[in-house]
Amino acid sequence: MTNRLTRRAALGGLAGSIALAAPGLALAQSRRNTSSFSMQDWRDHFDTLGKATLVADTASRALHFWSADGSDYRIYPTSVPISEELTKRGYTSIVRKKVGPSWTPTASQMERYPDWKPIPPGPENPLGTHAMYLSWPAYIIHGTHDTRKIGRPSSDGCIGLYNEKIEELYALCPIGTQVRVI
Repeated sequence: MTNRLTRRAALGGLAGSIALAAPGLALAQSRRNTSSFSMQDWRDHFDTLGKATLVADTASRALHFWSADGSDYRIYPTSVPISEELTKRGYTSIVRKKVGPSWTPTASQMERYPDWKPIPPGPENPLGTHAMYLSWPAYIIHGTHDTRKIGRPSSDGCIGLYNEKIEELYALCPIGTQVRVI
């Protein structure tokens, strides 16, 4: 019998050597890559898929998308509202869409930060490159210029996505897409 070194054995040995040399590194890497997304099924929330369907899961900080025929399912990491008081849950729909949205502080933001001013479209705009407005006033699914917010409770009620992901989702969701925030 011959001792043959395969690529799998070599890579396994290399990984083991790294873990022995820096055990904290291996543990930190696995913790950082752990996903908190919990799977959703559209049938748990809607009778039909309609034009398209979104479920925004504030607990796992994920937005689930299903196309009208159910053949396309996608999941996106999101930012979520910063507190329970700012989190609205229930059923709504996309009523308007805008490429290059401008941002205006809400009434509650103006109470807390009276010096805040509207921000026109551009790289500093908190709504990012695309926005999909819900039937609830001041609640939007939008991009963000601050990617540190994704995966965290950091908004005043909106659902935020990376700019490249909101651009993709924007193209998939027609006006009338049904939305549930849980």
